[in-house]
Amino acid sequence: MEIPGISANDPFSFSQSDQASELDRGSFLQLLVTQMRNQDPLDPASNEQMIAQLAEFSALEEMQNLNENIVGLAVLQQNNALMSQLTNSSSLIGMTVTYVDPTSGESATGTVSSVKIEEGLAVLSIDGKDIPLANVTEVTGQGSQGN
Repeated sequence: MEIPGISANDPFSFSQSDQASELDRGSFLQLLVTQMRNQDPLDPASNEQMIAQLAEFSALEEMQNLNENIVGLAVLQQNNALMSQLTNSSSLIGMTVTYVDPTSGESATGTVSSVKIEEGLAVLSIDGKDIPLANVTEVTGQGSQGN
C-alpha cells in the first residue's frame, strides 16, 4: 500500500545508520519546503504556524552556534592553562627544590633541569627523574649549576 505524498524518491528517508539528530539548516529548509508542497490545499498551514517554525529553527541554530563557541572557548582555556603551567614551571629551571618522590613517597632534593607537559600536567625533570609539579613542596633557591 502506498501513502499519498510519500514515495521512495522523497528527499528524506531515515535509516538506522543515518544520524537523524543532526539535521542542518539545509535539511530543515528542505523539510519545510516539502511540508509546504504537500500540505492540504483546503487547510493550509497558517502564516503564524510557519513563522513559529522559522522562529524555532532560528533559536535552535543560535543554540548550536552558542554551543560551538562554548566548546571553542573551553579548548582555548585548556590550552591557556597548559601554557600557564609550562610558563610558570619554567621559572624553576636551575632551581633546587624539595619534592615527594612519586614512587617511594620519600622527600628528596634536587635541581630542576627541564619542564614538560604530560597528560595535561607540568612535569619537572629533577636529577633525571620525572616529578609532577604538584609533588614539589619547597623551592630553596639557585641550584649548584647556577651562577
